[in-house]
Formats: sequence, structure tokens, C-alpha cells
Amino acid sequence: MNLIFAFTLLLSYLAVHISPARFALPALFGLAYPYILLANILLAITWALLLKYEALISVIVIAAGYGHLTNYLRLSRPDSETAGTFKVLSYNIRLFNAFEKGNKGSEKEILEFLKKQEADIICLQEFYGRGNPDQKVREIRDYLGNDYQSHLKVIGSGRNRFYGVVTFSRFPVAGRGEIIHPHSPALTIFTDVIISRDTFRIFNNHLHSFGLKSMEKSFIEEVIQQEEGNTLGGMKDLSLSLKNGFVRRAQQAELLKGQINLSAYPVIVAGDFNDTPVSYTYTKIRKGLGDAFVNSGYGAGFTYRGNYPANRIDYIFYDNAFKCKYFDIVKIRYSDHYPVVAYFTLSR
Repeated sequence: MNLIFAFTLLLSYLAVHISPARFALPALFGLAYPYILLANILLAITWALLLKYEALISVIVIAAGYGHLTNYLRLSRPDSETAGTFKVLSYNIRLFNAFEKGNKGSEKEILEFLKKQEADIICLQEFYGRGNPDQKVREIRDYLGNDYQSHLKVIGSGRNRFYGVVTFSRFPVAGRGEIIHPHSPALTIFTDVIISRDTFRIFNNHLHSFGLKSMEKSFIEEVIQQEEGNTLGGMKDLSLSLKNGFVRRAQQAELLKGQINLSAYPVIVAGDFNDTPVSYTYTKIRKGLGDAFVNSGYGAGFTYRGNYPANRIDYIFYDNAFKCKYFDIVKIRYSDHYPVVAYFTLSR
């Protein structure tokens, strides 16, 4: 049993190097990495208490992947001084809980939380509403404060509903753009903002969902099934298989990374990637960028708290034009994700 768990932990390490489009099995074990790691830790402790050399099996394998552990767990408490910084918040708001009965986290509660946060840049995923989406955004801007500008991208879902991502910025917005992810409801927008007379590009992402029908359906599919029947048809393949999710996100990560590399401005990349730090998606997007949690966070980095095991799938990355002074995961239970917050200064 020890050898099996050690082997699966080693296999999970391959997930960061091999695209799921070529070979998907390591991606599955990469998803389960925290729990395979825990099993190996328990086995190593058990052997050590029995004074058996077999403890070295798991110890060696864990040590070989120590870098992955530090992407989940930070034991060095950072300086929490945030004076002179600007604040970036990213949050998957789960459709304002429009289809969740008896759950804390109404639209009003979520908006009140965002207002109190007073973030300079807010990136929201799974933004949902009825009626005119631009009017909805104007109402939210009015509620949060009139100093915000916005950038919205939505997918219509019939019956005058919409679903998408939105970025709010207290800094002047100089440009807006989007990345089209073929054959997927995944959404990426980029917003050019002016900070201290320099222009920077903010990417807001919601990549392809896990697609585990038996554990958690995507919220788009819930909307379709509960109220629209087959209106969106082809989008139902969102949840067909776990492999499909891995492959789609890998493709989206490559497309996103290409646009990051082409950016004429320094970047901050935020959002719900729907993949863990032990994944091809994370490794591809993060390459050359700082991870705000890894550099300035503390404790366990889990950001997802939904129907299947907790994991880290929400991120804020940044390039060397910025310095991250502090990172926090706000433990409020308004969604199946926790909001993530990073405080930055300019490094030049």
C-alpha cells in the first residue's frame, strides 16, 4: 500500500510537465495531490513510530516534490503592512447564489462585502443577472461607489439572463479586450488600467470547469437544466468528463499565456483557473510570474470549499513590475470559493 501511494504521488508530479491533451492520467493524480500527500505523510509517521526503514519510502518521495508543497502551504508569516499599496481582489461569486436555496450569501450580502473591502481592482467570476447586463453593472458601480469603471463580458443564457466575468477598477481604464476560448464557456478579459501614469494589463479569468457531473455540476449547466431545458445545447458537454476539463483548461492556459507574453504592458493575472498548483494549467500560466500566495501568503492556500474536497484553484499572479506586500484568503462562506486579495506596490 505504501508503494502504491508513493508511486501515485510521483505520478502527480508529472502533471505539471505533461499536457493532458497528450496524457491525462497524471492530471488526475495532480488534482488529488494534497490528499495523496497526506496519505504518504501518515504512512511515513506510522513506519517511523514502528522504527521501520520503510518510512524512507514516503519521506524520499515527499522530499522530491517539496516545491509543490510550498505552493499549497506557507509557514513563514509575512509582514502585513499594507500602507501605500493598491488592493486587487478576485472572487468567484457563484451567480450571487441565485440557484442556491437556504445558503448565506445573497447578492446584497456579497455586494456589501465588496463595498467594505474597498479594493482598487475587483475581478469577479460567475457574474449573473437578469435584464440588461450593462444596467446591472451600472447599479453595482453605484452601490460600490461612483469612482469605479468597469469591463464586462457575458454569455447570454436565454430568457433575458446573462452569465460572465466583470472587472471593476478605481484606476482609469485605457483599454479593454478579451480572449476567445473556442468551444467552451470559459471567459477571459483583459483591462488596461493607468496607475501612476503607467499602463498595466489586468487579466480576469474563469477557465473551464472541472466537469464532474456526479460531484458538482457547473453553474451554467444548472441554469440550463433547471430553467432552460436544451436552450444552450452544445454547452452541456461542459461536464461530460474530467479528462475533457483537463484538456480544455490546458488549451486555454496555452492561449492565455500566449496573450500574456504578447502584452505590451506589465500584467496581473487573476481568477478561477479550476486547476490546482500541481497541474499543467497552473505551471503554464505562472511561468515567469509571481504567485501572490506563495510570495506573500500564510497558512494553507485552499480557496475552494464546495461539494468535493477542498483545494486551491483561485489565484493572483503578477510580473516583476509589481511587488506583492501581502496576500489573504478571506474566509467568508458566501460562495463555494473564498475571495483572494493581494496588496501591491509598483517596483519601479
